[in-house]
Amino acid sequence: MGREKHVLLPSLQRLLTELGENIRLARLRRKFPAALVAQRAGISRNTLRGIEHGEASVSMGAYLSVLLCLGLEKDLRLLAKDDELGRKLQDANLPLKARAPRLKRHTTTRKKTDQE
Repeated sequence: MGREKHVLLPSLQRLLTELGENIRLARLRRKFPAALVAQRAGISRNTLRGIEHGEASVSMGAYLSVLLCLGLEKDLRLLAKDDELGRKLQDANLPLKARAPRLKRHTTTRKKTDQE
């Protein structure tokens, strides 16, 4: 039995292809040979080739390992950072008189009473 083929929407395939091309260009700018990047990422050269071609069958972990080898792991924090649609949907479901939860006050010292 062979591997299951992943079929993506054309727009998603274009995004993956663009990501792969960006990864390839980053590797070439650093003048890293494919064998070195594959070795450091712990993947085969064929898997690296798949990443650079934007193949959907390559695991996300392999993509992340290559980005780490190229020093681009911080770019991952930018993914889904600004969820404008999600914030609008959340705001639309808020009741009009929504308030933040009341903070409980914790006192560390008790007041002395006359009986103590």
